[in-house]
Amino acid sequence: MLAAVLAASPRVLAAPGDVLGTEDARHLLARTGFGPTAAEVAAFAALSRREAVDRLLDGARTKAGLPPPAAALTQEPIRFPGPSASVEERREFNRRNVREGLELRAWWLQEMTSTPSPLTERMTLFWHNHFVSSQQKVRFARLMYEQNATLREHALGSFAALLRAAAKDPAMLVYLDGAQNRRGQPNENFAREVMELFTLGEGRYTEQDVKEAARAFTGWSVDRDTGGYVFRRGMHDPAVKTVLGRSGRFDGDAVLDVLLEHEATAVHVVGKLWREFVSPDPDAVEVRRIAADFRRSGYAIKGALRELLLADAFYAAENRGVLVKSPVELVVGALRQLEIVPGDGLPFAFAAAGMGQNVFAPPNVKGWPGGEVWINANTLLARKQFLERLARADAGTGAPMRRMAAIDEGTGAPAIAAAFDDDRERRSRTGRTIERGMRDVAFDATAWVAARGASVEERVRAVRALLLPLPAQSPAADDAPPSVLVRTTLLDPAFQLK
Repeated sequence: MLAAVLAASPRVLAAPGDVLGTEDARHLLARTGFGPTAAEVAAFAALSRREAVDRLLDGARTKAGLPPPAAALTQEPIRFPGPSASVEERREFNRRNVREGLELRAWWLQEMTSTPSPLTERMTLFWHNHFVSSQQKVRFARLMYEQNATLREHALGSFAALLRAAAKDPAMLVYLDGAQNRRGQPNENFAREVMELFTLGEGRYTEQDVKEAARAFTGWSVDRDTGGYVFRRGMHDPAVKTVLGRSGRFDGDAVLDVLLEHEATAVHVVGKLWREFVSPDPDAVEVRRIAADFRRSGYAIKGALRELLLADAFYAAENRGVLVKSPVELVVGALRQLEIVPGDGLPFAFAAAGMGQNVFAPPNVKGWPGGEVWINANTLLARKQFLERLARADAGTGAPMRRMAAIDEGTGAPAIAAAFDDDRERRSRTGRTIERGMRDVAFDATAWVAARGASVEERVRAVRALLLPLPAQSPAADDAPPSVLVRTTLLDPAFQLK
């Protein structure tokens, strides 16, 4: 079904002019946010491309709007249970980590649905999948929150500053064993991933480069009392190292300098941004052009993103509807577009997890692969069930919400708790939390559709144009009731795309 949509003929678009227009405005906002509302599209439609992109970038934030959970702000020491800890003390440690991790997920999903700058959260999510850490190993929600705040602070700033901050981030130091890296016993995990995943890309370094760089990063550690970064000079190897053909008494910062000076770093990052925002297959010539400017600018992320969002390729007809929404984009986007304001973000974090994207817990150091990997028999079922339940929350239909198979099968909410604990009772309670949270969702399809236009024809066209990046594959009849129109459009295969 997805392949059929991808192969479908795209809409015929007017040549770009001074004014963005409704269709291009929707495309821009859908790619850089989670799902635009009609009001957002209307506000951008009257702008030129440059004005629209500048408004997006100028409106980006560096801090979240909602206060984080109290546990994320604690100043308690970072301590694991000691050898003398009892079984119950260890269980309580695990229970606390689960509870605080779920609170953190709920907070971020709530921030995504309520933020006035969706681009900020999209970029924070993008970097979360670039500089990967997972609570399953880090354990402490406080460290994951602090990393999330760091990613947001630098999300549209300097990649060089972001790289340095991420490299010294305590969650990263725990996740990639940097805190265990010491003179005489270098741990190569971070050195390898900083080259392969964070900067140069695969195949642009040697195993010897990894070994030498690992020695340079010795001594980078975490202060267990404060939870912050600390350099332990006695654990650092001060001898000469040779990395990418350059030699010196490098420390970790010096190695990061070497990586940033290499042209492959800019190409790797811009290529990844292209795949996130433009199309699955980057234009090598355009990527190198933008990467050269990116590198010359001192790695200004806004500058690179501006070039991508102004490029003809971004607006090209052949690049419409060719990217698959991630589970978070699907869940948050549906809520935002239907103008549903949830009172609790946790059920929606669970819903995204059931579709394969458990925030704060990517599957491995490479993160979520994305693309068509998001879609398989199980995840497509979970996606459709979630969307159907949103549509059936219509206050005018009185239709009951069916229980999601993802919960029944243990692949949704329980999977989050299972990642930290084997407490079946807790997993069952977590599943019931999703049910209660989803039952609290209310959506008035009649009022929402009525706001889309004066006539039935206008409303039908407006609903499809707002929700779908491509023509509907299985459209409802034009005279269908509002609840049927919304449900059918949400369940159309094209809604899975952006």
